[in-house]
Amino acid sequence: ILAKSQPSLKWREMKRLREVQTQLGLSLDSMLKLVASTLHKEPYSKTEVCNILEVSPDELIETSLSANTTHVEAFMLYQRAWHVYSEAKRVMEFKSVCEAQPADALAKLGQLMDESHASCRDMYECSHPDLDTLVEICKTNGAQGSRMTGAGWGGCAVSIVKSDTVEKLLAAVRKQYYAASPSKAEKVEAALFASAPSAGAAFYSV
Repeated sequence: ILAKSQPSLKWREMKRLREVQTQLGLSLDSMLKLVASTLHKEPYSKTEVCNILEVSPDELIETSLSANTTHVEAFMLYQRAWHVYSEAKRVMEFKSVCEAQPADALAKLGQLMDESHASCRDMYECSHPDLDTLVEICKTNGAQGSRMTGAGWGGCAVSIVKSDTVEKLLAAVRKQYYAASPSKAEKVEAALFASAPSAGAAFYSV
């Protein structure tokens, strides 16, 4: 629908939101404005989507839906698009803070992580109540920022914590999250740990 709203784009060839941005040559801020001006916040029915795209239900399934979404009757298009573009913007902002290293870097990075989790939870709906609880425990026990990570709909939480607060946070998570459930407590040693920032995986030519 975003692509179809732009006369210069061949919407049937667009499968990802990134493709719309790339073809239009717009910034992430501009894409967020386009989302706000084009999509409404209420769920789209399948009939409404078909009417906007001027296609039949069968054509919609063929051109736009995956095998596991053909049964869906309501589409949260605004929320999903807003999450994708705002999350991409947060990634770029996170990178900029890491490169600039301002005095309040941890606070800025933590805020971005908090915003990311809220968006995953509310806009993309890929969090889980247990993860939300875990994130809140981390936040109230010294984390500068905390968010879900992984593929979503479960997974892990990752937090930014000052070095002098690590042990306090780990103890709080053990007591408030893992000790409350015997099945979770069995996994605590493998699931709960601290790590330092690092460069991550990389390819080297030798």
